[in-house]
Amino acid sequence: MAEQLDGVLVVAKEPGPTSHDIVALVRRLTGVKRVGHGGTLDPFAAGVLPVFVGHATRLVEYHLSDTKEYRALVCFGARSTTDDLEGELTSVDAPAPTRAEVERALPAFSGEIEQVPPDYSAVRVAGRKAYELARHGEKPELRARRVSVSRLEMTSWDDSDPARPVTQLEIRCSAGTYIRALARDLGERLGCGAYLGALTRTASGPFRIEQAHALDAVRDVLTNGRARDLLLPMDAGLEFPELTLNAAEVTHLARGQQLRRAADEGLVRVIDESGRLIAIARAGNGVLQPEKVFPQ
Repeated sequence: MAEQLDGVLVVAKEPGPTSHDIVALVRRLTGVKRVGHGGTLDPFAAGVLPVFVGHATRLVEYHLSDTKEYRALVCFGARSTTDDLEGELTSVDAPAPTRAEVERALPAFSGEIEQVPPDYSAVRVAGRKAYELARHGEKPELRARRVSVSRLEMTSWDDSDPARPVTQLEIRCSAGTYIRALARDLGERLGCGAYLGALTRTASGPFRIEQAHALDAVRDVLTNGRARDLLLPMDAGLEFPELTLNAAEVTHLARGQQLRRAADEGLVRVIDESGRLIAIARAGNGVLQPEKVFPQ
């Protein structure tokens, strides 16, 4: 019988493979059927991709609202059908922006903003994904969404090609923010068009690029049956308070039953006296109600 593997594998995705490709690779090399990821990266994008293995997949939902951080290269002077370098580019007959003009435009995209997703996105329109409509020549009718951008900073500027300057931006934003759309809208505000030329996700919630493992290293370790060398604990990155139960309490909670126990209201990580994750439970009114119980 294959060893049960449960935990979080932080992958440094390279441009090229899809997020699903990475999941399929981990599934194949570990022999674990239940594998998922914590937030899609477009194929051309790179960076942090948290991969949840085994029972850790049941915790993905708690990471869906994690803040994301990106390093983005924005190219001015053209529009893209996909809002990035993979689409069909159309030059815009307008003066290229200066660094000062771009810097003045950035504050309009900080804070709480309304953002229309790209036509080539997985947002559903009347039961169909927007990109399916776009690929058939239909214009998806997408509604603006409210997103939050807490950091938007220019870190470099290159106008060696005066007609097509590029800038690098550091971005911290809420889940669901499209960096492609941000590049598109910045170009429209400046009247010169813009698209996303490169993208690296430097953080996904608590998981940072510094702790991510290159795909070649992941492939080597998993091929040699050493997955535990890279796996973080199942509850890595969860900021819920920790509550330790004794053996009798663990047995009770593991049956999915409520437990009388005082704790601060809200979600808690329940562990046993050895530090092993037993459950995610909701505390309130002196009662623990298990939401997810893990096999012991």
